[in-house]
Amino acid sequence: MGFVKLIIGLPLFVLLLIFAIVNNDFVTLKLWPTDIEVITSLSVVTFVLFFLGYFVGNLFSWLSHAKVRSSLRAHKKQNKKLSKEQEKLTKEVEDLQGDIQEMKTAAPVAEKKSWKEKFKNIFSKK
Repeated sequence: MGFVKLIIGLPLFVLLLIFAIVNNDFVTLKLWPTDIEVITSLSVVTFVLFFLGYFVGNLFSWLSHAKVRSSLRAHKKQNKKLSKEQEKLTKEVEDLQGDIQEMKTAAPVAEKKSWKEKFKNIFSKK
């Protein structure tokens, strides 16, 4: 996304810079509700309005993504909770597997008969 912003923003900034260099005349700005007049260069007004628009646009973008950021924080909190629960359950499973191994070693081992003895037992009379 940053690359797309660069592709769009860089040519706009270059055009703004060229416009400001070419139009270096003085302008009079009258602030409407008051009788204040400001005389300044058109390039300064252009840059100020460009950056003001940039910051206002970023502010609206930031405000419009408030729900997404809130949802992300909630998911991160839930993820931490589930990770702790997973660690707890993993430890419990390891303990249970250890108990199973102990039970296997404690259980009497039945002697294993070879296949020859099993074959003889099939045909022997009891």
